[in-house]
Amino acid sequence: MDHRVKEINLWLQDGSSDVGILVVYGIGGIGKTTIAQVVYNSNFKRFKGSSFLENIREISEGRNGLVQMQIQLLSDILNGREVTVRSVSEGILKIKDVISCKKVLLVLDDVDHLSQFDAILRMRDCFYPGSKIIVTTRCAGLFKAEVVKVHNVDTFNHDESLELFSWHAFGQDHPIEGYTKLSEKVVSQSGGLPLALKTLGSSLSGQSIAVWESALKKLEVIPNGDIMNKLKISYDSLQDNHDQDLFLHVACFFIGKDKDVTVKILNGCDFYTTVGIQNLIDICLVTIDGDNKLRMHQMIRDMGREIVRLESKEPEKRSRLWYRKDSLSVLREKNGSKKIGGLALHMYHVETPSGNSNKVVLETNAFTRMVKLRLLQLSYVQLNGDYEEFPKGLRWLYWLEFPLDSIPSDFRLESLVVLEMHDSSLRKIWKGTKFLQSLKILDLSGSCILTETGDFSLVPNLERLILEDCVSLVDVHESIGNLEKLVHLNMKNCKNIRKLPKRISMLKSLETLILSGCSSLNEFPMEMGEMESLEVFKADDIPIGQLPTLPYTLVVLSLINCNLSDDAFPREFDSIPALQRLDLSQNPICSLPHCIRGLTGLDQLAFGQCTRLKSLVGLPRVKMLIVIRCDSLEKVAFQSISCIPGRFISGFTSKLVEIEYWYKLEPIGRVDAEMRNLLGLCNLESMEAIRLYTPDWLSSAAGTMRPIQGLHEYGIFSTFLPGSHVPGQFSNKSKGSSISFIVPVIPILKIRGLNIFSVYENSILTNRFCTIMSPVIAKVTNKSKGLKWIYAPACYGVPDGDNGVIWLSHWKLGDHQLEGGDEVTVSVFTQHSFQVTECGVQLVHEQEDKGAQHNSADPCYPFDIGGSLPEFIPGTYLMWGGPVNGDGRDYVFSWTKEDWFKGIFGDSNEETGIEKEERKLQGDESLALAEATAVRLVEAERASNNSRRRGCKIIIILAAVFVLLLSLLLSPSE
Repeated sequence: MDHRVKEINLWLQDGSSDVGILVVYGIGGIGKTTIAQVVYNSNFKRFKGSSFLENIREISEGRNGLVQMQIQLLSDILNGREVTVRSVSEGILKIKDVISCKKVLLVLDDVDHLSQFDAILRMRDCFYPGSKIIVTTRCAGLFKAEVVKVHNVDTFNHDESLELFSWHAFGQDHPIEGYTKLSEKVVSQSGGLPLALKTLGSSLSGQSIAVWESALKKLEVIPNGDIMNKLKISYDSLQDNHDQDLFLHVACFFIGKDKDVTVKILNGCDFYTTVGIQNLIDICLVTIDGDNKLRMHQMIRDMGREIVRLESKEPEKRSRLWYRKDSLSVLREKNGSKKIGGLALHMYHVETPSGNSNKVVLETNAFTRMVKLRLLQLSYVQLNGDYEEFPKGLRWLYWLEFPLDSIPSDFRLESLVVLEMHDSSLRKIWKGTKFLQSLKILDLSGSCILTETGDFSLVPNLERLILEDCVSLVDVHESIGNLEKLVHLNMKNCKNIRKLPKRISMLKSLETLILSGCSSLNEFPMEMGEMESLEVFKADDIPIGQLPTLPYTLVVLSLINCNLSDDAFPREFDSIPALQRLDLSQNPICSLPHCIRGLTGLDQLAFGQCTRLKSLVGLPRVKMLIVIRCDSLEKVAFQSISCIPGRFISGFTSKLVEIEYWYKLEPIGRVDAEMRNLLGLCNLESMEAIRLYTPDWLSSAAGTMRPIQGLHEYGIFSTFLPGSHVPGQFSNKSKGSSISFIVPVIPILKIRGLNIFSVYENSILTNRFCTIMSPVIAKVTNKSKGLKWIYAPACYGVPDGDNGVIWLSHWKLGDHQLEGGDEVTVSVFTQHSFQVTECGVQLVHEQEDKGAQHNSADPCYPFDIGGSLPEFIPGTYLMWGGPVNGDGRDYVFSWTKEDWFKGIFGDSNEETGIEKEERKLQGDESLALAEATAVRLVEAERASNNSRRRGCKIIIILAAVFVLLLSLLLSPSE
């Protein structure tokens, strides 16, 4: 329960002065009241007054229901004081006085009509600041205009369901021996609904296995009455018979069906489907999933079907038939009636040893008496006979594996709105012409022996034609050009079609054209540019090699595996202003086609499996960039920093070494000599290769073997070396993962940056903390200035066996980020598989009057750490993930409860015992630091080519060291 109330508790405890309203909504029996009770009991003491008004729907139906609720509310907030209220208006005045002077928590449970809490809602501005109102309801749609926040209650997952059921069935959190499989079946039928789990668990408690088995068989046909009565409250609350009938249609026939197709069908049945479905959504009877399909909880579905089943004991007298046994009985007995408006018969497809199908064979005259039949679904059914007496009012015919080679001429379908014949035996849709005045959708997907379509001249209102996977199709009738209302044409995987109808470009209303997989096509219609309404064009796996002029209206263009090279794009390609999604995956492109740079409105750009692609330079602004399995890709660069994508999805791009504005890898031999000298990197030819991880999220985290590389990122230079012998000179070292020091004051010299090293190796410890944003993270804390810099490198070395990894880095600091006298701590954090054995730091100085050493314009190496990076949280700069990750705020804050988060992001200004001990050694360390500073600066000047000023500089350096030593000697000891 804790995770179910966590979000609400955070809202109640957010400290806001606003008067907040939260609607907790969900289907009946899902636990809304329980959740409200838990959060109320946990939080009411935080408020000066509180009230939990239960069963508002039920109370409001009684006499003076609203007045009773007002009396209870006043009594609760006034700590039980007796209150008299004679009318709703009087109650409003008294409530205003009470709620205006104290912060209150109010829960309104089981609200099903706006008027039930409208008296309270109208007084929202009268509530004392910080007051909170929680409403539980099945009718989330009632409060759309008023609600600040909503919380949808989800069903239980499998483990939660089994545990809840077991407590009620067995008095423990798991099934007893012998009942596990039966319990799993009950849980499956309950669909995670707490009401069902509790009710069924209690009813089966103490019963024998035989009773359980019998109860399960009954539940398959007749749902539990107590559960149904509770759920039926929502059905009864629907506004009228229209919405109730619509709900029953959906429950019996349209679950999992595309919403738009369903609207077409039911509009043809004289429903006002769009508003009706919205009404069902508003009271949680129906949902729409991400694929635009209608969904319904199985218990809600069973409730609807039970309403239909109870219409009559005789199936032929019911309005809808969906249960296989009932439908089959009515058709075999041929005793259907005009009461039946919808029928579904789904048989199983089983191949016999002889290769023949076991289709059920029935007679067409079995439907003769069903004169009001509007909806018909048949799967693996064969009908013998003529169709003269077949119901003529059908609006929807779904027939899986239609057995005939064409639709019979006597099959009268004038009223049909949607015809779906998937996997049919059709060779030609119909012979000659067929008058289908009302037909809007024709779907023949998977009709693999269909060779020609037939004449569309008498199908004037067709809007969607779907011929997907009609692999034998070779001829689409030219009359398709007459379909003035056609908006969707799908010919995906029509592998044998060699040419498209010449008049296809005449389809002025066509919005979607899908030709993907039509591999025998060798060209597109040259007049495609005239298709003035075309928004979606998908032509994957067609080896055309060259594109024609495309419509300027395109929004989605998919050209996967079309043998397109860099110069295969027409000159006008960059003048498609509406284009939002472009997929050029699996094409032999070597670089970014020039015309793509002018596409300024892209949301998504994909180059998956472009194995010849070496660079993407000059990318326009795009929200999502996809480069997966681009084996040769080395560099990604943008027109400007504002063009960095919101999401950058890459994987299996092992050669990618530079993403502009994020990071750049280069062989250590190519790194600036001064940088190498700063870190003491010499004898490069003797350096061994290292296993290096790069930000390739689909590849192995183990990394790949590479020569030593230099990493430029966020103004930090890093390199990773195998072993544990640290090159260079580091006067501050620590056996551990953290070190602290006081920055010495050296006149004339200013701090240019920090050299930091750490040695880490594979750890024998586990579960120190969870996987973090990077397995190695460095944090520099300037305690004196209250600043922190946290750096998680994009690339890092991976220890091999017992061999450790040295992480060397130079942090280039800006002016005043680090000054003499500042107290600094450097820490290195690792995930559970690594452990730090040693770390160290070295200050790097330069003369006050000397310019910055690295004025490179390289965007991966700005002038100082973080560049213009904004504060992640006050005083803290997070350098991780590059600009493509944004600031990562929400992602990282999702980890705030983890121990490692507190260590990395928490307040480190409090000294630990170790740090205090380290400070006792500060004098010696500062002396060593001064000596090392002098030595390194003298060496640097000796290497300088400017010999005329060399002597003066050495004198300045020695003077600075003298002043430093003097200050140390005169400073008071602790």
